[in-house]
Amino acid sequence: MKVVCIGESLIDFKDTGHLNFQGFVGGSPLNVAVATSRLGGSVAFASKVSTDMFGEAIINFMINNQIDTRFVERGNEPTTLAFVSEQDGDAHFKFLGNGTADTCYDPNPLPKFPSTVRFIQYGSISLLSEPMASSVQRLLTINKGQAMTVFDPNIRPALITDRQAYMQQLEVWLSLASLVKVSTQDLNWLYPDKNPLAAAKTWLAHGPLAIITTHGPKGATLLRTGYEPIGIAAPEIKVVDTIGAGDTFTAALMVALLEVGLPLKELPKEIWLSSLRFAISAAALNCTRAGANPPNSDEVNQFMNQPRQ
Repeated sequence: MKVVCIGESLIDFKDTGHLNFQGFVGGSPLNVAVATSRLGGSVAFASKVSTDMFGEAIINFMINNQIDTRFVERGNEPTTLAFVSEQDGDAHFKFLGNGTADTCYDPNPLPKFPSTVRFIQYGSISLLSEPMASSVQRLLTINKGQAMTVFDPNIRPALITDRQAYMQQLEVWLSLASLVKVSTQDLNWLYPDKNPLAAAKTWLAHGPLAIITTHGPKGATLLRTGYEPIGIAAPEIKVVDTIGAGDTFTAALMVALLEVGLPLKELPKEIWLSSLRFAISAAALNCTRAGANPPNSDEVNQFMNQPRQ
């Protein structure tokens, strides 16, 4: 086991038009776990999953994608449901998640992850509900120092009822992170009066070694203290669906960095560039499919080796 993803698992109902919804297993951290596994990483998932029919579908989906479920608890609370529609190229969500299984994740005792784990990934709506949010924070604290921690805020404004409280808690999540992946869309919501890259750069003072901002079709930028930013362009594709693109990016970046023996702070520019290119290629491929449907490593490598006009 090299990676553990902590957080929500749910069913995304995607609007295919005229209120015709198609269901997909989803949830940002679970999407990251699926993408990690498909790209060749050994990954486990930590959360609570319902025993209802949606929960059974989630468990089967994990097993079929070779995700280790030893840290998954089961409960009779219902499964979180999300309804998704695309508007102007962005995904808009409506959640039904009060008292659902994943929000009630509160393991006792807390699991200690194996020493082989290199990355612990967290974020998204699992940080907005109790006792899940406190459980994630305690898990990160007891496993701190053992592995790199990867944080993606993946903000859903409709679920944030107290903006000031969220901004204060955000500083805590940043202090626990080794690496942060954040979208320009999230930064624009957090800091509407600031340049997104300038805002992201201030996060380095909270402790992360690197911040990666993703800009959709405009690529991504790596920020580090004491270094010039590194930018990577996004490949041109025909977009079918953007759901899961950021999660696939995060997973692919971790998988690429698993091959590197150096600590994050010692990585040269060439390794960062190759890792970012792999990540953005995987995310682009995900966007050519409906729903969060990450590619495998062979598909990404083939895509990267295709001649570009």
